Amino acid sequence: MPHKITLTGSATGPLREYDRYVAFDMREKGSPAAPKGLKKSTFISYTVFVAKKAFNKTGLTKKSIMHEKILIQGEPTLDIPIDECPGEIGVICFQITVIPNKNDKEGNDSKNKKEAKQEGPAPSQEQKNVESTKQEEKQESAPQSVAKEKKKEAEKVELEASQTPVPEQKVSSQNKQKPIQPKGTKDVVSFDDIIVPEAFLKTRPNPVKTEEVIEFVKRTGHLDKPLTIEKETKVLKDGYRRYIVAKTVKMDKVPVVYECKNKL
Repeated sequence: MPHKITLTGSATGPLREYDRYVAFDMREKGSPAAPKGLKKSTFISYTVFVAKKAFNKTGLTKKSIMHEKILIQGEPTLDIPIDECPGEIGVICFQITVIPNKNDKEGNDSKNKKEAKQEGPAPSQEQKNVESTKQEEKQESAPQSVAKEKKKEAEKVELEASQTPVPEQKVSSQNKQKPIQPKGTKDVVSFDDIIVPEAFLKTRPNPVKTEEVIEFVKRTGHLDKPLTIEKETKVLKDGYRRYIVAKTVKMDKVPVVYECKNKL
């Protein structure tokens, strides 16, 4: 009988859409009840696969899934290729639920009670009539000279504003910032042009280090180092982990350096 698994938390990577399902990455700490003598547990990364129909029922979007706390119930699997499952363990999701934020709920209840208390009982019709009579008497007793002076001041301010020249805004092309690239970058090429040798495809980079690079890209907007490729063939020579990260976050272009060939 297959094992069941339950995860709680938020997505640690962007939502990836496929034909009939979506996928995203999560992570949790290992069990705190490990026997004495074992190495302290680290974060375990998961890749969750959910049917599109079940995902759409939750009301989650590509943006909200990074901030909402969710509960996943499903079955672990290790049979999915690394390109589709960058996490250490894949999870086939049977049920996905959004967990409401208790702090937001309590804050809204407290705010509603406070507003209701401040409003107090509604004034009676007699009180409204008295206040209306007082306001009319006050308006009638106000001298007309005050109103004329205010009108003159308003016209003077409008005249000064219309005569004040508006400085022209000069847009300099130098202010346009170029995309930031990692140190040592020699060129930027299209991601689809890079050819990955079969030897790289058979390897599985450390998921924890891969997750660290993904977090770096989210924080800075670029890779930590450029990829190394052959200039003529665009064959990848070094940086397969960064290639996987660029594919995960859907980069159109990637920074590269060219392999130096020693001349005899």
